[in-house]
Amino acid sequence: MSTVYHAKYFAHELTRLTAADGVEKLSQSLFNANVDLNPHQIEAALFAFRSPLSKGVLIADEVGLGKTIEAGLVLCQYWAERKRKLLIICPASLRKQWSVELEEKFNLSNVILEAKSFNDLYKSGHSNPFKQEKVIITSYHFANRKKEEIRLAGYHLVVIDEAHKLRNVHRKSNKLGKGIKEATEETKKLLLTATPLQNSLLELYGLSTLIDDHIFGDIGAFRAQYMSNDRDLEGLKERLKNFTHRTLRSQVQEYIQYTERKAYTVPFTPTDDEQGLYQAISDFLLREDTYAIPKSQRVLTTLILRKLLASSSQAVAGTLQTMKERLIELLQVTKGKKENKENWIEELVVDDDMEYDFLDEFEDEPNNSDEALNFDKEKLQKEIEELDRYSSWARSIKIDSKTRALLTAIDTGFNEMEKMGANRKALIFTESKRTQEYLKNFLEANGFAGKLVIFNGTNTDFDSKRIYERWIENNQGTNRISGSKTADKRQALIDFFRNEAEIMIATESAAEGVNLQFCSLLINYDLPWNPQRIEQRIGRCHRYGQKHDVVVINFLNKRNDADTRVYELLKDKFNLFTGILGASDEVLGTIESGVDFEKRILAIYQECRTPKEIKLAFQQLQNELENQIKNKMDDTRKNILEHFDEDVHSRLKFHLDETNHQIDRFSKMFWELTYIILKDRAEFKNDKYQFNLLQPIEYANVSRGQYQLITKDKEKQTITHQVYRLSHPLGEYVLNESQNAKTPVKEVVFNISNHPYKISVIEQLIGQSGYLTLTKLTIDSYQKEEHLLFSGLTDSKKVIDQEVCEKLFNCQADVIELSQWSDDIVSKLKKDTEQHVAATISKSFENNNRFFHEERDRLEKWADDMMIAAEKVLNDTKMKIRELKRFSRLAKSTEEQHDIQKQIKDMERKQRKQRQQIFDIEDETMEKRDKLINELEQQLIQKTNKEQIFTIRWSII
Repeated sequence: MSTVYHAKYFAHELTRLTAADGVEKLSQSLFNANVDLNPHQIEAALFAFRSPLSKGVLIADEVGLGKTIEAGLVLCQYWAERKRKLLIICPASLRKQWSVELEEKFNLSNVILEAKSFNDLYKSGHSNPFKQEKVIITSYHFANRKKEEIRLAGYHLVVIDEAHKLRNVHRKSNKLGKGIKEATEETKKLLLTATPLQNSLLELYGLSTLIDDHIFGDIGAFRAQYMSNDRDLEGLKERLKNFTHRTLRSQVQEYIQYTERKAYTVPFTPTDDEQGLYQAISDFLLREDTYAIPKSQRVLTTLILRKLLASSSQAVAGTLQTMKERLIELLQVTKGKKENKENWIEELVVDDDMEYDFLDEFEDEPNNSDEALNFDKEKLQKEIEELDRYSSWARSIKIDSKTRALLTAIDTGFNEMEKMGANRKALIFTESKRTQEYLKNFLEANGFAGKLVIFNGTNTDFDSKRIYERWIENNQGTNRISGSKTADKRQALIDFFRNEAEIMIATESAAEGVNLQFCSLLINYDLPWNPQRIEQRIGRCHRYGQKHDVVVINFLNKRNDADTRVYELLKDKFNLFTGILGASDEVLGTIESGVDFEKRILAIYQECRTPKEIKLAFQQLQNELENQIKNKMDDTRKNILEHFDEDVHSRLKFHLDETNHQIDRFSKMFWELTYIILKDRAEFKNDKYQFNLLQPIEYANVSRGQYQLITKDKEKQTITHQVYRLSHPLGEYVLNESQNAKTPVKEVVFNISNHPYKISVIEQLIGQSGYLTLTKLTIDSYQKEEHLLFSGLTDSKKVIDQEVCEKLFNCQADVIELSQWSDDIVSKLKKDTEQHVAATISKSFENNNRFFHEERDRLEKWADDMMIAAEKVLNDTKMKIRELKRFSRLAKSTEEQHDIQKQIKDMERKQRKQRQQIFDIEDETMEKRDKLINELEQQLIQKTNKEQIFTIRWSII
């Protein structure tokens, strides 16, 4: 049997803080995680711990590779190391998903903070609800509103999901980004995004400043070095390596078996009535002098109407009604007074739940708010009547041809699901909440009553409320209820889709961050023109964990040449609908702005009349894309963000092997010490790693019942048993009891003869005996690290090294009273221990010194950047002076000559001032750099502490 000495050693080993940069660093989180671990996820988590001096990293794995799991491993390790002030900032729609994943996969206690839950806690006496020993989950906007409370909470780590939403934090206008940056400035950060680089290299600069302002110099230096004609992309790549980690799906296919995407097209032919309405509204959109479409918002309004025209008659009817009501209001306004509804277009987008980046993209569009002050009332009245006519026409089309084709699409998809043995589940995407409601009514009337659920940005309909209420009732008293009504309602709808419904009709709200791997059929009722959005949609189903091929169904209007060309472009050039990986990151990256791309397509719809014109326009767009794709693949994105070297596969294999070994080692140690501590309180089934706790441990808040040691093999898990792991209250109790167990000086007799497998180094010691001591050394420098140091001697004073001592505790043993004692040998043992301690401290100092020099080099580069920026400004001024002198020589009159000379003098004064500023900037930068380096040097000083765990006499039989 194992002894209390085994238990004490194992308990200290299981909870040891390590500074190692290998899998050992993640030992506790790897063991606690209830997920199938892949080597690229372990590598990403290790990258987050790469340097104790780093203020954060950016994990930029492609969609579907499990960034949540990677972040979960990091959070789990922090938790295990008792660093429990942890915050997750994410889009509001992802809060519940994070909560569920942390609870189910990592056993991490968490709470969602929003206005209601925050206020409830505050009223109950909690002065700062962000200060809790739980993982706090909150939205971007709430984090910005409560930035002062977050700053005061003093977090150990902040995870920012979908971090690309803050990529413009360096811009003065980006208030949200700046607020979150201010709130988390002093905190280590883990940024997550699948799209770190979409439009410009400045996005990488912006994300870097979110982590640390001293990664690069100012924006001018960044532009000069990495965005000029002679840009240094290799230099940028080297600097990115220190804080950016990226894995592509194509690089991990050896470990993750991705299913295929299969595309089906369902054609439909609009009736003459439908086509007539389409043509009438199209002609209206081509007119440039309408009040319905104000010049200041012309492109945006036209784009929205074009999209709704392709969605459903009911959707366009509702929008036309909104436009008509605005014109009626305008007609009633007293002449000379500004119109009241300046934000009507924003309301239109939000009310229909289009959830596009429209409003952000169009915020710079000139807003001529006075354009309608002097209007022609007669013309305005005619437009109102015209819009009313179109709206009535649209409403008169009760069931359009595309809707009827939806039943064919569903039948086709469900037949494919049956062939594959997949769930009879369909996710239908529409771009309009009005279309969503219309489709719900249609499908309920055609055999799907009680079998569908709708999902949008508000979820305020009667059925959604009823589903939510039932979910609350069923989950009462469990930790599934987060307290955030918005998040819980979304989870309730997803659970209803998973467990009961056959169809979910979703707006764009579901396209980002929701995991629906249990569904293998996706129907694009409305097909976005933006390829990035389509990829996000498909990525909800076609991702890590999907067991079946994903069927993607699209509709094709046979009476619309432009629609046909759009579909061909998306299918053939972006490869969105077929294959294992879908659209490649490089190809998607050519679309610098999804809305800009949609504007290009809109221009074709607006300007081209004949099939020939449409074909030529799309051919031109396609040729441009091919050139961009080629350039992008050969240039920026691929070159600077793919850090994998030729040893990637061997490295990942090593991570996988090492992880399996570490988990197996932890399992054995944890099970052994659990048996030692609980053997009088529980019945054990060692062959199944299960036990029945016969009596509760009240002061540890542990109930009696069935427990099973955590395993990554889901088939071995028993749903009637609680998952037993380090972070379980019972696990923490057992570890605490083991660490505090009394271990007096006695003799421990190790039995290798009956050991189930061969340990050669121990067998060589059979019949021998000696002395052994275990010391815990704690070193506190850039990080706290703990070392368990064995020192051992035989009776003949032969040294027994660390590895042999560790393997000795793999053997069963018995404890007996001392047979003999040698003060002389024990005295030598103490000296050996001191030497072992000194060598460990020295090695730790070398590692920390490496971190120091790496950080010092980074600060030196930052200082160089600052100087480059200042010198660039001076050089720009010099060039302007040279240019002005050239113009002066070519001046055609005395007056012109005089004006230029005046400009030259002004520029020369500016030049002298800039020269002086360079010295000032240099002094200021060097002073700041030296101060930061001095702070690092102070932190490098090590504080150490030694604790003797036990000393024993040993013998081996």
